[in-house]
Amino acid sequence: MSTGNEGKMLLHACCAPCAEYPVSDLLSKSIRPDILYYNPNIHPKFEFERRRDQIVKLGQIYDLSCFYSDDFRMDDWLSKAWEGQYDSRCDMCYFIRMDYVARYAKEHGYDSFGTSLLVSPYQQHDKIASIANACAKKYGVDFAYYDWRPHFREGQAMAREHGLYRQKYCGCIYSLNDSEFKEKIISGFPDSWEASR
Repeated sequence: MSTGNEGKMLLHACCAPCAEYPVSDLLSKSIRPDILYYNPNIHPKFEFERRRDQIVKLGQIYDLSCFYSDDFRMDDWLSKAWEGQYDSRCDMCYFIRMDYVARYAKEHGYDSFGTSLLVSPYQQHDKIASIANACAKKYGVDFAYYDWRPHFREGQAMAREHGLYRQKYCGCIYSLNDSEFKEKIISGFPDSWEASR
């Protein structure tokens, strides 16, 4: 639970549309977070880079510092390496990201971190919060919890107004394959996208 004492805060952003409302809300509370894009789960690489670039654009819109990692992985999501260590591939995905963000926050002098994943009604909200809390304790930083889900549509509308790219799948190759919009999504990829994975 957020205490309102976030101090110097790092906001993990899964994508620009999901980060829109959290950024706006934090700024309304006089919290100016730095934004971090760390999402090695995003596939294919073209999509990974497009979402990264949109996060940079969001940072420019709000005049916030934006950092990103070009850590792009495919094997972790295609393999069964998560079995025995995590309950599901999604758990692995949440842990890899929250562990990195918590460690980054600690190593770069942040008092707390949050994540835009908590705005989406399509994510496993309680699981994300639990994993983020565990990672925060592991590295000795605070996890700033916010339930932004009631404002998901508002954030999407803000992203539309800002001309931000709004994707139609979570990010990993499995969510792409499961998306009802798969053919439309793929039609928007460059011809070379298979090779870029």
